[in-house]
Amino acid sequence: MITGELKNKIDSIWEIFWTGGLTNPLDVIEQMTYLMFIHDLDDADNLRAKEAAMLGLPHQSMFADEVKIGERTIAGSQLKWSVFHDFPAQRMYSVMQEWVFPFIKDLHGNKDSAYAKYMGDAIFKIPTPLMLDKIVTSMDALYEQMAQVKSSDIRGDVYEYLLSKLATAGVNGQFRTPRHIIRMMVDMMEPAADEVICDPACGTSGFLVAASEFLKENRKDEVFFDRQKKDHYMNHMFHGFDMDRTMLRIGAMNMMTHGVENPFIEYRDSLSDQNPDRERYSLILANPPFKGSLDYDTVSADLLKVCKTKKTELLFLALFVKMLRVGGRCACIVPDGVLFGSSKAHKDIRKEIVENQRLQAVISMPSGVFKPYAGVSTAILIFTKTGHGGTEDVWFYDMKSDGFSLDDKRSPVNDNDIPDIVSRFHNLDGEKDRERTEQSFLVPKQEIADNDYDLSINKYKKIEYVPVEYPPTEEIMADLHELEMEVSKSLAELDELLGL
Repeated sequence: MITGELKNKIDSIWEIFWTGGLTNPLDVIEQMTYLMFIHDLDDADNLRAKEAAMLGLPHQSMFADEVKIGERTIAGSQLKWSVFHDFPAQRMYSVMQEWVFPFIKDLHGNKDSAYAKYMGDAIFKIPTPLMLDKIVTSMDALYEQMAQVKSSDIRGDVYEYLLSKLATAGVNGQFRTPRHIIRMMVDMMEPAADEVICDPACGTSGFLVAASEFLKENRKDEVFFDRQKKDHYMNHMFHGFDMDRTMLRIGAMNMMTHGVENPFIEYRDSLSDQNPDRERYSLILANPPFKGSLDYDTVSADLLKVCKTKKTELLFLALFVKMLRVGGRCACIVPDGVLFGSSKAHKDIRKEIVENQRLQAVISMPSGVFKPYAGVSTAILIFTKTGHGGTEDVWFYDMKSDGFSLDDKRSPVNDNDIPDIVSRFHNLDGEKDRERTEQSFLVPKQEIADNDYDLSINKYKKIEYVPVEYPPTEEIMADLHELEMEVSKSLAELDELLGL
């Protein structure tokens, strides 16, 4: 969590961008991403040089004596942040625009490297030398402040704070799922060290980052002290797709900033034939786009066989089933309409998950969870792909609070159902005797099937009606007359005071 002086320094850098004419939050985060990346390249190179010296091993710096950029050959040292940050503003601007950016686009000369792939069409948008000079100076101060914070993931926290700016950025807010909701879903799924994890609508890679953090915190020895599993974690575990190249760059850099060296983040229309992945992933975590409508021509044919619809929220559910391997698990956010919609496509996808897979849980969330940028009611579905059924009792939970107020301000409050949700999900046997009047309970599969596979909690929840006894009518009327006399008396006294 970013607070105090560190938060103020990030906000001041944001203000430099804003007053300099870069007002789109995505552009600001993207340019900050590049600059943090350039700074980190220098730090990483210096660290490798020190480690090599300590171990007596040879070290070839990426900022070698001479670097070829286009037709020119220049001294590599000029590309180091620690060198060019002392240049006069005009020269620094020229070095950044003409040398540093082309250098990072073609890093190591390897077009397939993770960095090169995401930086290939990067554009340097800072408009003036003076503005760049202010930003670089402020970023030096930011890094000094970061060095004083004793946290293993301070850069990740800084990046997360930058991404939180999207939540207050109007139409761009849709890109970001609240971090605590993401973390709750990851805690419920408890990723293992050998997972292959995918988010087919990844945005800023929030779900993938949270999964990587969970593994760092809970599977550290298993993942990082086994060469094969560490290689899997760094290069093969995390997969994300999106159709916005800016979001892809931000998402990829978000993963790298959190210590995943080579995430597979790719431009792809997940619902089309562009996406050949079938029966590949062991865990899908996602908040796919709602309210979208596509042409049948653009949708993969095998998804339309599951449910013939143009609605993206239904097609993504069909896609998750297809992309999971047998035994693979999914936790995804869906709009409430998916749970009770009466169209054939709605019923078909619900029937597919209940009858042919194993539906485990439906967590109903209050409509304020996505405020201030959306007021839609949503739920979380958790299911396992079996291909031959297995649904027995489905666990329903009625979340009433997520630890924040449900208005546009989203201020922290004491009420928070999230710890209870995670705890109860991991002990479903203890839910068997819960009454339908309580906040969570189990519903047999047959009852769901008999209700057209309706998954809305209100269909099964029992409401306790407590009789209220009112006093007799004569007593109420006597009280009203008494109040009326008091009001008349007060008005008379007011008239007297005013001399009316």
